[in-house]
Amino acid sequence: MDVLKEAMSSIAQHVENVADSLDKKQVSALINSLEKANKVFVYGAGRSGLVARAFAMRLMHLGINVFVIGETVTPAIEEGDLLITISGSGETTSVVSAAKIARNVKAKVALITSYPDSSTGKLADCIVVVKGRTKLRGDKDFLMRQIKGEHYSLAPLGTLFEISVLIFLDSLVAELMARLKKSEDYMRMRHATIE
Repeated sequence: MDVLKEAMSSIAQHVENVADSLDKKQVSALINSLEKANKVFVYGAGRSGLVARAFAMRLMHLGINVFVIGETVTPAIEEGDLLITISGSGETTSVVSAAKIARNVKAKVALITSYPDSSTGKLADCIVVVKGRTKLRGDKDFLMRQIKGEHYSLAPLGTLFEISVLIFLDSLVAELMARLKKSEDYMRMRHATIE
């Protein structure tokens, strides 16, 4: 249980450091892009994709027209829409491809990453830097890391980034609730009734 407690403390401390290091201008740009978008699309690979899906659910609860890339009911992305990508490295092949497709149709691209100067970062209209691991070991591409079986000790793979992004996006939902004047009761009415 010593490793468990040490890991939890380490992760909690990291999340607190991320909260202190967030750039308010970057966060405001993301919020403004969300408020102006006709449709919002979210995408990430692996665990970042799970974080994206959790965020999409909360955006839907807020009444925002949101879709998860890869679902069978996801429509075409168009000009006036926003693609929010989540990639710690900003180099995940499928994320870079999604950003290129969005740019080609003149949709806006947002990136949540630890590496703003990455390939996806160069395509993004707005970037929010969420610090993860300070130094990448091995291949930056999620699928390549999975194939190679790369693992790290207290916070394996992208744990620090993914947990920090999950908490950041849940906190962003609280900010959006205040700005959009949406109550928890409103969100509860939009919650799934068939599960």
